[in-house]
Amino acid sequence: MFLNTGDGIVFIGDFGPWYSPKTKQFQLNKASASDLLNGVLRTYHELGGKELTEIFLHSRSTISNKEFEGYQKACPNGVKLVGIRVRSDKSNGFRLFRTGEMPVLRGTFLRSNERSGLLWGSGFKPRLATYDGWETPAHLQIDIQHGDAVIERVAQDIFGLTKLNYNACRLGESRPVTVGFSDAVGEILISNPTVSERRPNFKFYI
Repeated sequence: MFLNTGDGIVFIGDFGPWYSPKTKQFQLNKASASDLLNGVLRTYHELGGKELTEIFLHSRSTISNKEFEGYQKACPNGVKLVGIRVRSDKSNGFRLFRTGEMPVLRGTFLRSNERSGLLWGSGFKPRLATYDGWETPAHLQIDIQHGDAVIERVAQDIFGLTKLNYNACRLGESRPVTVGFSDAVGEILISNPTVSERRPNFKFYI
């Protein structure tokens, strides 16, 4: 999935299964990762995308070294490539509280180290003077797994992508659109195998 001037395109890649019993995760092999990014870049340029200077890969699972090597193979020369794991972290029971009746501010970022941190994509919104959720908000775990980037800038970009979920009437949503909305559109795109010409633009599904 990629964005340009606020609109997005969902690209359908290869079909799996990619599940590895050893790692208990879904991961592409080197060749499939290369084919996937090549297809994305080809579609991006066919639709008139601007010249790229950097590519950020958002994944909910760990991006393996072999997988990233495949992406690197397809990445054009001079283009910065960064692999980032973004996932809702509700399992460890960690919660952040602040003084008062309302929960932590939406957009709060807690830096763990130079390559990881915790981002609250939902929480109290001062401009609206409310928190549109029912539970103490859970954070997103952000990890720069491959490549180099400033973790604060990565968090800012991901936080900005959470705002695009507002048109789905889910104001308490904390996941970035690169994870949540692309899942929903992708499911629609493959639900009817008889469709010969799919329309992958976000605007057709909002």
